[in-house]
Amino acid sequence: MLRTAKTENGWVRGIEAADPRITAFKGIPFAAPPVGENRWRAPQPAENWEGVRDCFRFAPISMQDTPGLGTDIYCREWHVDPEIAMGEDCLYLNVWTPAKSADEKLPVYVWFFGGGLQWGYPAEMEFDGERIARRGIVVVTVNYRLNVFGFMAHPELTKDQPDAPTNFGSLDQQAGLRWVNRNISAFGGNPDEVTIGGQSAGGGSVMSQLACKENKGLFKRAIVMSGMIKSPYMPGGIGTPNTLERAENAGSEFIKTLGVNSISEARNIDAKTVLQKYNEYVSTHPRFFTVQDNVFSTGEPFKQILAGNCVDAVIMAGNTEDEFPSFIAANSEEEYRSAVEKIFGDRAGELLNQPEAKFSQSGRSAVTSGIEQTCKALFNEISKQGRRGYYYRFETDIPGWDDPGTFHSVDLWFWFETLAKCWRPFTGRHYDLARQMSDYLCNFVKTGDPNGKDICGFTLPTWTPFSDATPTEMRFTSDGAKPEEERKTVFNSILRDKILGR
Repeated sequence: MLRTAKTENGWVRGIEAADPRITAFKGIPFAAPPVGENRWRAPQPAENWEGVRDCFRFAPISMQDTPGLGTDIYCREWHVDPEIAMGEDCLYLNVWTPAKSADEKLPVYVWFFGGGLQWGYPAEMEFDGERIARRGIVVVTVNYRLNVFGFMAHPELTKDQPDAPTNFGSLDQQAGLRWVNRNISAFGGNPDEVTIGGQSAGGGSVMSQLACKENKGLFKRAIVMSGMIKSPYMPGGIGTPNTLERAENAGSEFIKTLGVNSISEARNIDAKTVLQKYNEYVSTHPRFFTVQDNVFSTGEPFKQILAGNCVDAVIMAGNTEDEFPSFIAANSEEEYRSAVEKIFGDRAGELLNQPEAKFSQSGRSAVTSGIEQTCKALFNEISKQGRRGYYYRFETDIPGWDDPGTFHSVDLWFWFETLAKCWRPFTGRHYDLARQMSDYLCNFVKTGDPNGKDICGFTLPTWTPFSDATPTEMRFTSDGAKPEEERKTVFNSILRDKILGR
């Protein structure tokens, strides 16, 4: 087995995974520690080391709220360890490889975790890359800076480092991709066959990386899980970057809360204090997210991808059935009609005539999945340009005393086929579905097409790219993968036109 590899900075030694045919390399530096003068800077080159570096354990997670202290569903699900190591020195990545030698040229899957760009880490138990690696893929999970450390802007930063004034977390992801391009062949991977993937803010990060033309040649395929978070009923969305001016103003206000007047002074304050002050700041102000700095980010990724101003990549994307429903809130039919007229203008009457848009006494009318509508709107449009997009919806039953439904992120257990790590009483049908989903994902990573054989050698149900001509949605159900043709409706057409700005 390939237990050692030579990177650009020195030799690393991995450890056998639970399956000894897989080697796991954990905590490989891909950039210098972003501390001191490197805080709020683009990632800098990692230093070389002598001898062989043991990479047996995950590196510290990025600065964030301590995991596992709450009672919410995510603390029950995987943020379970309050003792997990955390620190500002966090720019490390992890590799799982099935290669026996460095010359195998296996396809590569690079993963960005989610967590609203505020929380999350590659060491989350659901992100174990072993099951995907068993299918002949090199898996890489990349850590990156979060919250105030990853996305603060400030006039001083813009003036002193115009090539990288903000979006440090996004630049960390990009640096990880570039490290893969330069080094993954030492782990048996093929730098010319890279797929990037992520979920939630990780999926949004995939969108951001797609929309950055500097990434041309770094990857060929992209998987966006629950990451196109938009609503047809309101402008913008989580993926819409802040303007640099507004972000600079917010950063200036935050720096004042530290009791200092300059970035250089702020860089001397310990990381725990900075995080504490940030948590106080966001109790009355918006959090820090991606910024349109016109360097890394040149606009809303969805619009850039729609226009073709992006890396030319095949995309797989979708959502869980119950997450983030979009609706028009109104307590009376009169209030509802007024809201529809305000949102849809000349098409309001047409929309109100559709059965899906009937007023509901629940206060939630015209309920839909904004993510689903966004994915399908995008895929239909890019299909006209000869580009492919594969849409899925995860809708299986999820067991547990909390009766959670298909909540945001639950599908991660299935894509990584790591159900055995979960506390939920999954049974055979869940494991069967997870195997299918992971098979589709791995086929896509290998070829850009999810179709083909499953791990057992049987042909998977056919998954066709989504377009008006072939409106195929892949439903991941309690009875397995079921491709189905979407029923065309005026309601959906109006909502998708709205998302597309028509």
